[in-house]
Amino acid sequence: MTEVFLIAFLIFAAAMLYSSVGHGGASGYLAVMALFSFASTTMRPVALVLNICVSSIAAFKFWRNGFFSWRKFYPFAVASIPFAFVGGSLNLPAPFFKPIIGVVLLAAAFLLVRREKTVEELENANEKPISIAVALLCGAALGLLSGLTGVGGGIFLSPLLLFMKWTDVRQTAAISAMFILVNSVAGLGANLSQSNIAVLPSPMVFSLFAAAAVMGGLLGATFGVNRKQSTLLLRRLLAIVLLIAALKMLFG
Repeated sequence: MTEVFLIAFLIFAAAMLYSSVGHGGASGYLAVMALFSFASTTMRPVALVLNICVSSIAAFKFWRNGFFSWRKFYPFAVASIPFAFVGGSLNLPAPFFKPIIGVVLLAAAFLLVRREKTVEELENANEKPISIAVALLCGAALGLLSGLTGVGGGIFLSPLLLFMKWTDVRQTAAISAMFILVNSVAGLGANLSQSNIAVLPSPMVFSLFAAAAVMGGLLGATFGVNRKQSTLLLRRLLAIVLLIAALKMLFG
């Protein structure tokens, strides 16, 4: 039980940090599960469920405060949802699943430490119109990645929106949260329909993980809507965890 509570605490911490920027935290949950040697058939559905719990909270918080834009969201979602369902229905063998997760975690670690600089540089940038073709292509790719691995795609969508100057910082968080939510629902629906793929922990353990994610999501999203101070140190600490987990998935 000591190990279970430690995992729950790490899930809480990941949910709190990720939800503050409109993310569901899947890469953090995958990193925690990788460190504790969860089976690949468990990692994906658990990450998707926790993603839904946290991203729904973040999406609601940012939407309620007026930061969400349907006009900027739908070009990405239209393509991502069906591809997330396709990805969730595919069963990757462990020798393929682990390297993919390792690369995703490495990319997530890099983007975490880079994001703070991006926010500072683009806080007051003039917004540009979204390219529908690029949005559809990126949405499809991120949706497929979301379903295959259990990430929601927000950690990759956020820097794209900011670098392309399509949204400001809080609009980015709002759109990313909703993007993660719809992709995670589609991916989980497909994954759970494959009875030989999805393997969840016991109800008591899983409930503890979900409760930890919800509490972290509530705190993080509340902070994120009104945040003024930097979270760079926390991002760097989480990036170290992601890096360690990535190396374990790639070489462990």
